[in-house]
Amino acid sequence: MSASSPGVLPRQTPPFVDAVLGAERGSQLLRLVEGLDPSALHWLSGYAAGLAARTGTAAALPVPITSVETPAPAVEVPTAPLTIVYGTQTGNSRHIAERLKRQTESAGIPVRLLRASDYPVRELAREKFLAVVISTQGDGDPPDDSRGFFEYVLGKRAPRLEGLRFTVLGLGDSSYPKFCEVGRVLDARLAELGATRLTERADCDLDFEPIAAGWLDQTLARTREATEPRAPAVATVVPLRGAPSVPTVGKEAPFSAGVLVNQRITGRGALKDVRHVELSLEGSGLEYIPGDSLGIWAPNAPELVQAVLAHQQLDGEEPVTRDGKTLPLSRWLTDELELTRLSRPFLERHASLAASTALQSLLSPSGAESFRALLKSHQVIDVLRQHPAKWGAKELVLALRKQTPRLYSIASSPKRVGAEAHLTVSVVDYTAFGERHLGNASYHLATRGTEADTVRVFVEPNERFRLPEDTHRDVVMIGPGTGVAPFRAFVQERAEVGARGRNWLFFGEQHFRSQFLYQAEWQEALKKKTLHRLSVAFSRDTAEKVYVQHRLREQGKELFAWLEGGASLYVCGDAQRMAPDVHEALVDVVAQHGDRSREAAEEWLKTLRDERRYLRDVY
Repeated sequence: MSASSPGVLPRQTPPFVDAVLGAERGSQLLRLVEGLDPSALHWLSGYAAGLAARTGTAAALPVPITSVETPAPAVEVPTAPLTIVYGTQTGNSRHIAERLKRQTESAGIPVRLLRASDYPVRELAREKFLAVVISTQGDGDPPDDSRGFFEYVLGKRAPRLEGLRFTVLGLGDSSYPKFCEVGRVLDARLAELGATRLTERADCDLDFEPIAAGWLDQTLARTREATEPRAPAVATVVPLRGAPSVPTVGKEAPFSAGVLVNQRITGRGALKDVRHVELSLEGSGLEYIPGDSLGIWAPNAPELVQAVLAHQQLDGEEPVTRDGKTLPLSRWLTDELELTRLSRPFLERHASLAASTALQSLLSPSGAESFRALLKSHQVIDVLRQHPAKWGAKELVLALRKQTPRLYSIASSPKRVGAEAHLTVSVVDYTAFGERHLGNASYHLATRGTEADTVRVFVEPNERFRLPEDTHRDVVMIGPGTGVAPFRAFVQERAEVGARGRNWLFFGEQHFRSQFLYQAEWQEALKKKTLHRLSVAFSRDTAEKVYVQHRLREQGKELFAWLEGGASLYVCGDAQRMAPDVHEALVDVVAQHGDRSREAAEEWLKTLRDERRYLRDVY
């Protein structure tokens, strides 16, 4: 860079560059490097020097004597790049993979980062260094974006991989019997194919940071060792000063969004309190695309914190230190730790403190089903009440899981609402064991007013749940309950861009009169022909319960015609019951109206998934 303009590349080539390369090539070089960051420039200089060393032409270049630039240290040229492949359902695997990419680039090692669904599996046989970061869903299933990659590696077509060095980081929830199963299976299979471990596999629970940080450090260190550099010729490069880092709004630095609207959209008598919440993103710099989620950091309800303190007879003002941070106990319980979700480590410690044979039985392999039922029905305070034990303040803070943000599908298109994000929130507020139970983020959102209240938010991108780029393509959306949220955004977006393709929405709830979410909006969209078909199911309005999967089968002939004609299919909502039931209905539709066997129908839907025409956002 010029001495007069620190941090900016010169707009004209220096005289000595013209002398070496000529004016035309010097100008081409300037255009080539414009916009590259410091690490890329350093790597490029080493690469060029390595080429010169191999071709024997380095000595033929004249050495400029008028240069004001200073020689840079010799740049290490890795023998092969690191490929990072990630599979994620909620975004955590992506965040960790991106951190590894940044650290690897900073070390001067070439690296590429790919979502598992984007990874060209034919290249696996040629890989030298591979890092896989992947989560496990439900009972040992891969994330939706990783099924193809997972099936290929486990399948007969997978190649021998004697030349590959690899490492796997698994993410999961120890509450499930098959904790980090996908990572374990991939790790074993890659080794079976002849690959060598770069580092040992690591398994992360929901509080993934400590183990992930160690795995990242080890992976980077082993990669640097394994890619020992050749000795390139000393290159002369233009030194660049890095721009000062500025904290950006994100998961670790959320934005305080003002509450614009907080409106209940279920009627009297409804069994659910569902809210439509509008938040202002003005001044945040946050951007989102329909299909993305909004992360919410929410404190635990004050009454829940007080219940825990009172039951354990603890002083909320007592200072406690964890991970180098010291806070009053009440602050830990309010802002830092989970009180509405249980974890296996906490239960294991509590079972020991309480000498509870009942809890110890649940934690054994034979108690897996009862253990999962406990996780769904109990909060921390329930376990404390039902299995008494005396906790100290510090021990309690160390045993509880760190708080995690809740993700909500964004129910709006920025093309329609501007710098706002709309959410559809089902409020968790129920009575169990004779006591009131509150959700974390849902109750927090439900109690925010529209005057001065704010909510701490960040955008969680969801690249695997996007509208088709071709706006002429038809779209089928299946979203029971609050699963309809992203489809409100889809319909808004398609209307704003003037999409020519048709839109068909399947929606289900319990009652037509009190729980038809966004009914007026759907009717208006039908009138304007920005929604072309609406199929609804209200399970409690008839003697025989009717769900969206029944409507799929009833409309099977036309639904199959849409899909066979190129429509994209989207499913959003409950992963445990709704999503499998909907998938079974889709298999039935394809088998019946496509004149296929069930196996062939499954394969046809798999093809749609591989073509990104069958996309799910389930939780």
